[in-house]
Amino acid sequence: MSDKTPLESWIARKIGLGGSTVTREKISHYQLQKVRETLRWARSHSPFYKQRFSAFSENFPASFAHFASMPFTDPDDLQEQGLQFLCVPQGDIDRVVTLESSGTSGAPKRVFFTADDKELTVDFFRVGMSQLLKSGESVLIALPFVRPGSVGDLLAIAVRRLGARPVLCGPITAAAETVEVMQREQVECAVGLPVQILSLVRASGRDVPSRFLNTVLLCSDYVPDSIVHTIQSSWQCEVFEHYGMTEMGLGGGVDCAAHAGYHLREADLYLEIVDPESGAPLPAGEAGEIVVTTLTRRGMPFIRYRTGDLSRLRPESCPCGTVLQRLDRVRGRKTGRIAVGTHKEITMATLDDVLFGLPEVNDFSAAVDGGKPSKLIITVYGSGREEDLPRKAREALGRVPEIHLAERSEELQLVVNAAKGAASSFNNKRRIA
Repeated sequence: MSDKTPLESWIARKIGLGGSTVTREKISHYQLQKVRETLRWARSHSPFYKQRFSAFSENFPASFAHFASMPFTDPDDLQEQGLQFLCVPQGDIDRVVTLESSGTSGAPKRVFFTADDKELTVDFFRVGMSQLLKSGESVLIALPFVRPGSVGDLLAIAVRRLGARPVLCGPITAAAETVEVMQREQVECAVGLPVQILSLVRASGRDVPSRFLNTVLLCSDYVPDSIVHTIQSSWQCEVFEHYGMTEMGLGGGVDCAAHAGYHLREADLYLEIVDPESGAPLPAGEAGEIVVTTLTRRGMPFIRYRTGDLSRLRPESCPCGTVLQRLDRVRGRKTGRIAVGTHKEITMATLDDVLFGLPEVNDFSAAVDGGKPSKLIITVYGSGREEDLPRKAREALGRVPEIHLAERSEELQLVVNAAKGAASSFNNKRRIA
């Protein structure tokens, strides 16, 4: 049995159990009460929610089954009516995060945080990071940190509360230089986006960047199996994963030492899995779209917010022995799928797993031309001769059954190019264009 996740005792304290035994029933009871409180608060203070939920009574919902009958909110609502979500005066807002829009026009999405909302995130980061490092150790933080309240800044505050030392480098633009920083600072832990940490692995070659390095935390983007395996085999360290998004308050869930799914921040969030098409709730074990309701945020709550991320709640108990729910690894987004022939689809997650398994590949981008046949255009960034890289990538992609069959039936044309530089950055996460 692995060590139990520290989130369980933390959540027990937050929901007022003290030394009492944590059970699913107690957590569910707490969450339902918090859902009711959040609904009352939002309807009383937010113009958007007052209109959206005007048909429901003050004591609604009586159960989570009733809650599942309430309308969703989604990214379009946030983009079009962002300020109407606010439940506090703008003068009480301490931090505003501007998000990329999936559309080509219109106002950007903005998420607002009060100082108390930020403190909730710092506390979650503190508990999650307690699995990865000890007091007196150092952690490389390859996330934006310059602006107060940015994700790297909040993580640094959490790390200091553990008695550890943050080494702030920001998003990685020069991998070799960052490896030198890791060596000089003798870091025991590194935190960053999967593709950016992979760039450090490629830059360090066969040398572990610090003989002290024990753990890595991958966050802020989809985590491909191939990247996890590459980090583990190259650096001989333990790899943890975090799932979250800005609308969740930057933190959603983190795996434990069993590495068998993300344990959720259940005192602050209630998660549902719904059918991506119908919106109907799905039982544990069935994959669908993640829908989130914040339970403790005051500045800008989110109620039944459709994330677009695809996963499932795992029905079996975690080997670590916790009663907390486990969210399976996110397998892409409902919009990140393209047709590659009759009744066939391929996701960015599939491309990630295939291409990042090639040691020469540091990054790639994918685009689709919807003609007849449709054209899947892959640009690969990496080391080695430019004439060899596309060939190796094409051979690997050609072994994907959906691509192989679509090419044979002449429903798809696969185009693979090589380029220098990098395709992604912290603010431009990889997606099919």
